[in-house]
Formats: sequence, C-alpha cells, structure tokens
Amino acid sequence: MRADHASFACGAALGFLGDLATGDPRRGHPVAAFGRAAGAAERRLWRDHRGYGALHTALCAGGAAAGAALLTRAVRGLGGRRGAEVALTAAATWAVLGGTSLGREARAVGGALAAGDLEAARERLPHLCGRDPQALDGPQIARAVVESVAENTSDAVVGALVWGAVGGVPGLIGFRAVNTLDAMVGHKSPRYRRFGWAAARLDDVAGWPGARLTAALATLAGPDPRGAWRAWRRDGRRHPSPNAGPVEASFAGALGVRLGGTLAYGGRVEHRPVLNSGGRPVESADIERAIRLSRCVGVLSLGVSVAARPVLRALTGRPRALERGGG
Repeated sequence: MRADHASFACGAALGFLGDLATGDPRRGHPVAAFGRAAGAAERRLWRDHRGYGALHTALCAGGAAAGAALLTRAVRGLGGRRGAEVALTAAATWAVLGGTSLGREARAVGGALAAGDLEAARERLPHLCGRDPQALDGPQIARAVVESVAENTSDAVVGALVWGAVGGVPGLIGFRAVNTLDAMVGHKSPRYRRFGWAAARLDDVAGWPGARLTAALATLAGPDPRGAWRAWRRDGRRHPSPNAGPVEASFAGALGVRLGGTLAYGGRVEHRPVLNSGGRPVESADIERAIRLSRCVGVLSLGVSVAARPVLRALTGRPRALERGGG
C-alpha cells in the first residue's frame, strides 16, 4: 500500500470515528465559519444575475478547495511527518461529515412523534429540512424526516467520502463547500433563482457520484434489496432533483414505504411524484429504520472510498498535483 493511500485510509477512518463519537459541535464548527464567510461575500456580490452568482460560487467553493490544497502542501512539506498528514485528513473528514448529527436530529423528531407531541416534532423539523412544518400531521412529518435522512446520507456522508477519495483533503473540503453553498443560495426563491443557479448546478454535478453510490449501497444493505432496486429503477428519475431521486427511491424501496407527494417550501407548494407507490405510508417507527440504514450505508461508503482511491486517482489524471496545490 502506498504511503499516501495509507495516510488517507487512516485519516478518513479516524475522522469517521470522530464524527461517530462527537457529531457536530454546537459552536465553532468549521462549516459554520465557511457559511458566515460565504454570507458576507454574498452581501457584497449579490445581484439578480447568474454571472454574479457564478462569481460568488467560484470565489467561495474555489477558495475553500484552494486553501485546503495549500494547507495539504504545507503539511507534506514538513518532510516525512506522515502523522501530520493523517491528522489533517482526520480533521477534514470529521469537519465535513454530518452523519451523527443527522441521526441525532432525526431521532429527536421521531421521539417527539412517538410521544404524541406534534408541536415539538414541528419545532424540531426545520433542523433537518426547509419545509413548512405547521401544516404537517404526524405521518407527513415522519415522511419528511425519512426523505431528509436519505438525501443527507448522500450529501453529508457518502458524497464527501467519494470526493475525498478522488482529491484528498481538497476534495473533502471542496465538496462540503459546494454542498453548503447550494443549501444557502441554491433554491428557487425570487432572491436566488438567478444568483443561486451556479451553486445549484455545481452541486448537482458534484453530488452525482455520491448519490449513485448511496443508492447502490442502500439497495445492497437494506432489508429489501429487490424492492430498493425496483423503486430506484422505476422512480429515481421522476424526482425533480437528479441526485435526491435515486437516493430517496432506493431508501423507499428498501424500507417498504412510500415517499414523495405534496410538500411546501417557503410558502411554495410542490407536487412531487410518489416514490415506491406500492409501499405503505411512513410511520414514526420508520425513522429509526432509516437512521440504521443511513449508518450502514455510511460505514460501507467509507470502505468503498478507501478501497477505490488508487483507481479513482488514476482515472482522474493528476490528483497528486491537486492535493499539492500545484504542478
């Protein structure tokens, strides 16, 4: 095993374990700091124009990846101190992963539903997704949670590990920067319909491989592989998001539930296709089942990413130059 591959494998595993042990801190998280910087840049650059949005995306996401590349190069310049490289990879992996916090928030909503406290469940739901919770009943909230767990398994765990396998620390940081920008400005509100277009499209591209790997692992590891495969194949392309569709469809089939349908975001009502129409309505107990499937998919994706790293590095040309911050 090459030394750089061993460093990534050890660092990624340590960072993954760190996320399992601690989750996201309530204060001082690096992603929150990036969000504040991106928000400050938005206040200076915002125009109702795609070009300014593309500039904002390039400065924020490109700057984050470039800074990570420079830091990686500096650590490698220490000369033979492999432990420093492992520590940097571990810290970056911990910073970009969000699987433990995802499960924690989902369980909080599920616990409130199980206790019959609908208002508490509505109050907690915005921690997971941007839907309007006040008009939702218990099954609708449970459905929203399962959909959010599925989509964020790809966004907050698998996608980051895939790009870490491709580009090391810059890949980890760059992917999370793109995903964070999409969450901030990549939606179709009047303010961001044009300005956030570049961030949304870049997130679609960056999220493509992680979403397919998530769907594949959910199909293999879920309680109903055949159901997951059928739902993914039949319904994955019907979702308006090219990446959320395969992930949510495979989770729906694996869990035997029905996802999709009518929902509301920021006062806008959307009528989305039903995923796995033969499944039953989501119940509060399905939230824990979705969390367990998400955790299993995360562990498997770590193994796949580490094992595939040499192949991915070969296919992408000169990733070593990217990680060094130059030629």
